[in-house]
Amino acid sequence: MAAKNSKQFDPVKTLHEIEEKFEMFQILNEEGEIVNKDADPKMSDDELTELMTRMVYTRILDQRSISLNRQGRLGFYAPTAGQEASQIASHFALEKEDFILPGYRDVPQMIWHGLPLSMAFLWSRGHFHGNAIPEGVNVFPPQIIIGAQYIQAAGVALGMQKRGLKSVAMTYTGDGGTSQGDFYEGINFAGAFRSPAIFVIQNNQYAISTHRDVQTAAKTLAQKGIAAGIPSILVDGMDPLAVYVATRDARERAVNGEGPTLIETYCYRYGPHTMAGDDPTRYRTSETDSEWEKRDPLIRFRKYLEEKGVWDEAKEEVVIERAKDEIKEAIKLADAAPKQKVTDFIKIMHKGDMPYNLKEQFDIYTEKESK
Repeated sequence: MAAKNSKQFDPVKTLHEIEEKFEMFQILNEEGEIVNKDADPKMSDDELTELMTRMVYTRILDQRSISLNRQGRLGFYAPTAGQEASQIASHFALEKEDFILPGYRDVPQMIWHGLPLSMAFLWSRGHFHGNAIPEGVNVFPPQIIIGAQYIQAAGVALGMQKRGLKSVAMTYTGDGGTSQGDFYEGINFAGAFRSPAIFVIQNNQYAISTHRDVQTAAKTLAQKGIAAGIPSILVDGMDPLAVYVATRDARERAVNGEGPTLIETYCYRYGPHTMAGDDPTRYRTSETDSEWEKRDPLIRFRKYLEEKGVWDEAKEEVVIERAKDEIKEAIKLADAAPKQKVTDFIKIMHKGDMPYNLKEQFDIYTEKESK
């Protein structure tokens, strides 16, 4: 009988070795102190101020959107508080020519990429004008199907690659999205073609009420990118500087022809999954909420900027009032949008001569709408 190979491959050991390599990338700790000086992006005071401005504005937008939803003035809404560093700092590393393929919680990135706020409100209401993205605003409408945007992003990135463009396609999903088949297909396709895509997993701990630990045996979600052969990183998603650096570096690799990157931002949503009846107190404890509130990205970044002398209460109040005024004006514009008609949908969805049965329906609704 042949002797047993003393150097037999140990797959369990290999798994553990890979998992242990995914340490949390952080630059700014909870006290607003730089703890990784080598990674400090050394952004200018103007850049830091602008990033904080966008994060504060987004927090106010979230608060007002929740209020508008409760008043019946908005339709579908997924709260964003707690994820400002993950969303806004990642977007801050992009250029205008880059494309964003958002999930339904990623409306703030679309707005900062150029989508008028009034159109974001119309999208929430299900108005077709909310999906009529203006020319030059490189965003797709938010994807409702979980993970589907990952496949779309791979396709957009490949298209950019074929055209020789120096731009990227960046997409977002939550921790639950990584349990979908579309997630794997998207990252595998982009990895195989070395396409310029950035895949962001916003791990806010829960897919509605299902905790991340129940969804997968993987120790991190970032490690899933290794199977597709693409660089992957686990980032403190409550740290704006770390998220910015991870995304900036991923973009640089992508436009230099080095392929896609997967970024897991470890973060938390303070509110419910959506305003459509979710009650987070049924699956989260107040102790857990309190622990994550100490890591609030706005508090952390505010401490850092105040210490540098580039931010204060007066500046923040100006941003808050500006946000309130612009939101008020945007909701007025949304209210003034024409009411949707069945005939509008038929015109939009059908090009050219209508088949007789559709023309029949069109005539029926034209008569009804004229009364």
